[in-house]
Amino acid sequence: MSEVLKKALERISKGETVALATIVETKGSTPREVGAKIVVGKDGLIAGTIGGGITEAKVIEEVKQSLKEGKGKLITYHLTKEQAALDGGAICGGDMKVFIDVLQPKEEVLIFGAGHIAVCVSRLAKMVGFKVTVVDSRKEFANQDRFPDADEIIAEDTEKALTHIKITPSTYIIVLTRGHLKDEEVLGSVIKSGAAYIGMIGSRKKNSTVFQHLEEQGISAQELKEVHAPIGVDIGAQTPEEIAVSIMAEIIQVRKQKEIQ
Repeated sequence: MSEVLKKALERISKGETVALATIVETKGSTPREVGAKIVVGKDGLIAGTIGGGITEAKVIEEVKQSLKEGKGKLITYHLTKEQAALDGGAICGGDMKVFIDVLQPKEEVLIFGAGHIAVCVSRLAKMVGFKVTVVDSRKEFANQDRFPDADEIIAEDTEKALTHIKITPSTYIIVLTRGHLKDEEVLGSVIKSGAAYIGMIGSRKKNSTVFQHLEEQGISAQELKEVHAPIGVDIGAQTPEEIAVSIMAEIIQVRKQKEIQ
């Protein structure tokens, strides 16, 4: 595997969206040959080269726009004699086609708690394209029979589970444990993780108590303000199925907002 592709995979594994720009066709004299690649992030070039100079700079700007839009494209460049010379090509110039592919990490819903609501959330999350991971120390709840749609089920306590779970900016965390003390433990453990979303179930009174305890432990009011609690869109949900719909509606809303930022 080329170093450019390794860099792309490295960034994706950290939850970052990147774009891969590849020369797919050339005619005449161009700075690089077919197959040359660059990997670009939102902040600019990460690895590789398609010749440097003016043309590469233009491609990078196109790639940044593709990252904003979240979709790839095919672009064609005509190099004049002057541009070809500046880019290190032959004097005669030429044409170059570049394909831009936007590479996004797999988005994941990470559910803490394996109760009735979690079962319904797991199904819905899978239906709308998320990888699903469920964490609960109770093996009689955290198992494949209850969660046939889950990609991964971790029957461990929170502290142990978090030693081998990778939380990225593409992770959406849902806290649905069996009690407010457990919710507090989980929230305190993940609040600084950099996840795209953290939501916690419970009444306003219960959540206020949890927040107060966490502030006493050094969690800032600003960090707590980012937590969606009570979780979900307010649709008057009552049953586990309805609550799951409200939770996933909120997550989809946050995901769409993230895409246009």
